[in-house]
Amino acid sequence: MQVTFKKDGETTADLVALSDLKEGQGAILERLELPDEVALRLMELGFLPGHEVQVGKSAPGGDPRVYRVDGAQIALRRETTRHIMVR
Repeated sequence: MQVTFKKDGETTADLVALSDLKEGQGAILERLELPDEVALRLMELGFLPGHEVQVGKSAPGGDPRVYRVDGAQIALRRETTRHIMVR
């Protein structure tokens, strides 16, 4: 499933993977490039295009990492966040 909002003049070069952000950084969710069942579950948890997501702390090994979105804190693995595009 690929859910996205595209604004005039915006290119895919403006997007980065959520996994590329550092602790404390925030961004706007743009697109979920995940299988339908995973994308739908994340959307139920608040990962909707246009919403802000902020990077929190990670486990001692660096994976998973906590993300704050829509008032919730959700731990996601790097493999999943590589397919969530933000701007």
